[in-house]
Amino acid sequence: MKYIFSILVCLFLVGVQAQENPFITKEIKVRGNCGQCKTRIEKAIQQDGVSYGTWDVQSKVLTLHFNPQKTSVEQVMKKVADAGHDNEYFKAKDSSYDGITACCKYDREIPWEKIAEATTMHHGMNMHHGEHPKEMVFPYEKNDPNQEIALQSVTANANTATTKINKNAAGLTFDISKKELMKAACCNLSESFETNATVDVAYPDAVTGAKQIKMLGLDQKYTLLSSELIPDLRGLSGAYGLNFIPGRWIQGIQLTKGGSSVVHGYESITGQINTEWYKGIKKQNNLNFYANSMGRVEGNVVHSASLNDKWGQAVLLHASAVINAQDHNDDTFMDVPLGKQLNMAYLLHYDDLMNSGWGNNLGINLVSLNNSGGQMAGAVPNPYEANTDITNFKIWDKLGFVFPKNPYKSIGFMQKFNYYEQKSAWGLNDYNGVEKSYYANLIYESPLSRSREHTYKMGASFLYDAFNENYQNTNFERTETAPGIFAEYSYNAAPWTLVAGARVDFHNLAGTQFSPRLNVKYQPLRNTTFRASAGRGFRTANIFAENLKYLVSNRRVNILDKSGDVYELSPEEAWNYGVSLQQDFKIFNQKNTILLDFFATDFQNQIIPDLDESTHQINFYNIKKSRANTWQVQWDSHLAKGLDLRVAYKYYDTKADYKSGEKSLIFTPKERAFANISYERKIREGKDRWSTDATLQWIGKQRLPDSGMNPEAYRWKSESPSYFLLNAQVAYDFGKKARLYLGGENLLNYTQNQPIIAQDAPFGDFFDAGMIYAPITKANFYFGLDFNF
Repeated sequence: MKYIFSILVCLFLVGVQAQENPFITKEIKVRGNCGQCKTRIEKAIQQDGVSYGTWDVQSKVLTLHFNPQKTSVEQVMKKVADAGHDNEYFKAKDSSYDGITACCKYDREIPWEKIAEATTMHHGMNMHHGEHPKEMVFPYEKNDPNQEIALQSVTANANTATTKINKNAAGLTFDISKKELMKAACCNLSESFETNATVDVAYPDAVTGAKQIKMLGLDQKYTLLSSELIPDLRGLSGAYGLNFIPGRWIQGIQLTKGGSSVVHGYESITGQINTEWYKGIKKQNNLNFYANSMGRVEGNVVHSASLNDKWGQAVLLHASAVINAQDHNDDTFMDVPLGKQLNMAYLLHYDDLMNSGWGNNLGINLVSLNNSGGQMAGAVPNPYEANTDITNFKIWDKLGFVFPKNPYKSIGFMQKFNYYEQKSAWGLNDYNGVEKSYYANLIYESPLSRSREHTYKMGASFLYDAFNENYQNTNFERTETAPGIFAEYSYNAAPWTLVAGARVDFHNLAGTQFSPRLNVKYQPLRNTTFRASAGRGFRTANIFAENLKYLVSNRRVNILDKSGDVYELSPEEAWNYGVSLQQDFKIFNQKNTILLDFFATDFQNQIIPDLDESTHQINFYNIKKSRANTWQVQWDSHLAKGLDLRVAYKYYDTKADYKSGEKSLIFTPKERAFANISYERKIREGKDRWSTDATLQWIGKQRLPDSGMNPEAYRWKSESPSYFLLNAQVAYDFGKKARLYLGGENLLNYTQNQPIIAQDAPFGDFFDAGMIYAPITKANFYFGLDFNF
């Protein structure tokens, strides 16, 4: 009986406590990006009267359990805003927002009612934003920091830019979203910049089909290419590497013009392009099919899923092939080489930053490429063949720890192993190359003050490269080691942002190298931003891998001025300087942005492939004086709902001090103009939509190598003609489940006349397939299907 009585007493007490329980639960939207944001937000709400609170990274919802008799939602959310996070009740002060770490800096301009639909990438983190209520309270900072202004019935533009300037970055950085990449075929990374005015796509030779890019008037080798903020597509993989990252695998791209952070290495001279891959943070299953009129077909699979509250994974698959040989200009050579490519990747994501402070990202990637080009089968008795086989395996890991008692302090360690093997034969020229590399980077980050206006990073890195190359039965073998240390200071207090850093690398072949870099942002007005940058970088060249297009010829390779330890050449060294002005304004209440920038790259040492001295030779040597100056103006305009326009003009002044005198760099236009217009319209109550996009480019004249030594029939002009390129696409989205897209490239049908010199005698002295300045194929039409399930 006493047990029954005890149970009844307990039930009575519980019931009384439940009736008197003053705690209530409320859900509030709070802006943020990542696990560090979660730690910061949940720490900010720890106060008297709050039982608990949890913030969800994906939904951006803070679930708050509190006692309204002891505190209020407003008091709690004011603390969250003071920690740097905008929420439904308060907007954080600029000084608080500027003080949070880089990966936590959410986009404050995305309209609240569109935030749930927007997904961007920043430093490897997914950012899924929630909605904004009809009424908000923002702290007013101009006069009285305690004064508040209530905004009734906030209405915001529903359009979100697909490419935008990162306003928080000290350097000139563009965030390119997945939606921007969907405006074109975007089969791989090399085709991801067709709607971008900053990056130029460089045409390959007329045989191999390898694509490269240029930035600030210089080849891609001077731009640091990274994946998940780890250096990638470098060394021997430079020629084909852009083809190894399928477009459907890319979640977003960050593009920085000019000097980038010293944290990421010493090789950045003209800037950095970082590619973010899909990771297992959000459940997603995508299937893509693509085919074009040039005989290319491909399929892509993206599967990502959260395994539990801490673990997630992604499986990425790609298969492509060119199955139909074509020769539209009747020169007996294939327009595009036949071949196949297989890519596989597995990514494993771990996030326990909130509890233990640990997080990790592991990635494994395997690529196999087999290409066969040259003359058409049966066209001649003894055809010229161009065959390439590539195997590339890489594995990387990013380990991070956030101090639980101080979420602004963290340690990160990233490492990567890469194996690359290439076997190529172009006619009588054979090239085989093997690269084994290892990269490691240890980074410590911490604030210098409680206000977090002053922060610093410091760390150490190590790079190991083992190269073994054979060209024409001559072996070139070397091993490079480069341990380095670095430190970087950041200052964030409106209207100034400053990032100053330096690194010292102890390279076994290039010697001790000092690389300082500086980025400054000044924003005197809300819509006016000035930026300036300066920095030094160096690199060791890979003269064969970086100049494959010139090896598809019968030129003899000569290495002159043998004064260094890498191919008996010295390392390349350069300074880069840049200034820019960004002005935002409105026309008829629609957002517009004008960007003016100038960048100068001054080489103290550069390796030049000299094709002017003789049409039978490629001469490599170091020069002490070379420059590349770039002026660009760009206007982005949101003309109307769903209608956007981007126009740009660039002028290049690129000169090098060749042995025969100062000349412009070859295959570099003096001028370029660009226009992109896109339109999107939602139908069927917003479930379906169709979109169209068109890009027109004007490419100015380019200096071509001297051909005076050739017979008259095999000569070309000293300059190429200017020409126009037009690409367009139309797409229809069947809700969120499927998408059909149709498009065309080079719709004006412009092609280079006589792309292959002496194609009638491919084994003779004058054969050259590397003198390409324009498209060699006519209009290419394509279609594709995307399925989401």
